[in-house]
Parts: sequence; C-alpha cells; structure tokens
Amino acid sequence: MKFSIVVPVYNRPEEVDELLESLCSQTCKDFEVLIVEDGSQKPCKDVCAKYADILDLHYYAKPNSGPGQSRNYGVERAQGEYALILDSDVVLPQGFIQSIVDELSREEAVAWGGPDASHPSFTPIQKAISYSMTSFFTTGGIRGGKANNKAAFQLKKLDKFYPRSFNMGIRRDVYLQLGGFSKMRFGEDIDFSYRIVEAGYQPRLFPEAWVWHKRRTDFRKFFRQVYNSGIARINLEKRHPGTLKLVHLLPMVFTLGVIVLTLLAPLTCGYSLLPLCLYAALLCTDSTLKNKSLKVGLLSIPAAFVQLMGYGLGFLESWWKRCVRKQDEFTAFEKNFYQ
Repeated sequence: MKFSIVVPVYNRPEEVDELLESLCSQTCKDFEVLIVEDGSQKPCKDVCAKYADILDLHYYAKPNSGPGQSRNYGVERAQGEYALILDSDVVLPQGFIQSIVDELSREEAVAWGGPDASHPSFTPIQKAISYSMTSFFTTGGIRGGKANNKAAFQLKKLDKFYPRSFNMGIRRDVYLQLGGFSKMRFGEDIDFSYRIVEAGYQPRLFPEAWVWHKRRTDFRKFFRQVYNSGIARINLEKRHPGTLKLVHLLPMVFTLGVIVLTLLAPLTCGYSLLPLCLYAALLCTDSTLKNKSLKVGLLSIPAAFVQLMGYGLGFLESWWKRCVRKQDEFTAFEKNFYQ
C-alpha cells in the first residue's frame, strides 16, 4: 500500500460524507483511509459505515486533543509508505491521488503540499472566502488552485514553500522520525513544515494535486480563523528564528494602513479612502470575472478585508504580548495550546 489518508474530524459528519464520496471516485485506488474522531459530540461513525465496503476505511474515536495530535494518532496506526494529511472540509477531484503518483514518479519527494480551489457547489460566501485566500491580489495566489499556479510560483520566490495541513503529504517514516505535529492549536502545520525543512528535507509544491476547500461558512468564523493565524505567526518566529519574512508583514501593514486612512477621512473630506475604494473595486472586478457572479464579487470585498485585517490584528496582538511584554507562548495565549 502506497498512501495512508489521515483525516482528523470534530463535529463534521456531513463534510466527511462528501470527502469519502470523492475518495470513492479516485482513479488510483492504492490507499487506505483513517478517520480520527477527535472527541466529537456529532460523530461520523455512521457515515463511515456507509463506505466500509467500498473503501479500505478505518474509523477511530478518541478524546479531544486537537487536530495535530489526532493526525499523529492516525499516522501511528497507518500502513502506507506515505501519509496524506487532509482536512475534513476538502473534496477531491478524481485525479487527485494519480497526480501525486505522477509527481513522485517524475521526481521523488519526502514531503509536499498542494493548492486549493473553490467548487461550483460552494455558497457565495464560501466562494468569496476561497477567493480571498487564493487570489493574487490578497495572498499572491500561493494557496490558489490550478488557475493560480503562475501567481503561486511568483510568490514562492519571496519565501520557501511550506505545506499546510489541509493538503499535505510526507513519507510516513520521516513523519514518525520528526514526531509529527506539536500541541500548538494554531500554526501547528507550519511548525511541522519548518521542522521538516530544519531536518534537511525540502517540501515541494505539487501544482496538480489540488483540492476543493470549503474553509469557513461565515465571516465571523473566518475572522477568528485568520486572527489565530496572525497570532501563530509570531509564535512560529519565536520557535523558528528567521522564518518571519516580508510577505508575513504585509497584512499587518495593510491593517495599519486601513486604520490610518480611515482616521484621516474626516480631515480629507473622504479622499484618504480613495485607495481603499480602488482596491475594493479591483477585488470585486477580478472576483466577479473569475467566479462569473457579481454577488460573489461583492462578497469578496469584505472577505478580503476580513482576511487581511483579521490576520494583521492577530499579528499585532501577538507581537505586543510576545515581543514587547516578553510573555512566553503559553502565558500569552494559553487557549492556543492543547494539554
């Protein structure tokens, strides 16, 4: 067996159903699936039972300890040569596994990651959030799907590629050698990617191994997600000195710029807001054309501002607590770590 697909789950049986359905249609069948229920109140055991005769599927239930530790739990019980780490809110195109096989046949890799894209069935808000996380005008396209590969490689020049846990692959023996994911609640996937690089391995981007990624379903949940990502960035720099790059500062700069321009608005008769209006118009136009929907285009404006400012505000809070007040990561953000 070549691949072990490990998926941590917490109260998302409907998402697991869609993911498993997409796994049934894979053109390459050389894989097992390990679903790790992380102390859910809404378990997906019955959903998994539907696919027991179709997939080589293993269901495990354990007390809640966070997604990182649940991934470790699954990989420890896996049998494949490679571990494929997926989030429960992804859906796979038919050629996903085959694209990984093709990449590994072309050039061996110890670790890799793939991009993500929006599915036509996603809600307008989900499409807008997906746009904000994959557009060249927000993130440089580094997490975009096939349409954004050129932009992704352009941004890659600013920083090395580090796989994310929604779509990550690694040789299983290396995973176990490195101890897998830490107990960080947020940023644990980047922490693991950094440790992979520090061990002497270079993860690769597999452009064709992309997934449809639902992400969050409303702006409030999305804000909390990106806010925690901003917090994690400073914690990651403390754990791995030198990993904070220019690209990581851009959301903070954007956030401060929005605040300053907004405060200047009464003194400039609103003209200071013109750059923000032009940026919003650019986002709306680009998203409308890409998604073929004016509604999604309009929703992409708040989605982009939530993404950039949420990350920026979390970054600033973490910088204040960790760098100015000199608090350690557990004291500053006790709730961001699993016991």
